[in-house]
Amino acid sequence: MEVNEIKALLEQALELDEVHVKGDGSHFEVIVVGALFDGMSRVKKQQAIYGPLMEHIQSNAIHALSIKAYTPEEWARDKKLIQPL
Repeated sequence: MEVNEIKALLEQALELDEVHVKGDGSHFEVIVVGALFDGMSRVKKQQAIYGPLMEHIQSNAIHALSIKAYTPEEWARDKKLIQPL
């Protein structure tokens, strides 16, 4: 699984403003930004990201996935605290 593949899958499946993916092999970190996360719990945000990737998680192409999901407002506030991927 490649970083660009994960990014493309998420962009196609979800209405996102930004998608940042880093990693290699089967371990990846994802930062996603979108209004769809407004009002969602952390668990619901993660479920929204896992959905489009589930086939690759089940096949073990993605073994470990770290997810940070933000609304545009949260991202505007927090991005200076986070190293971009």
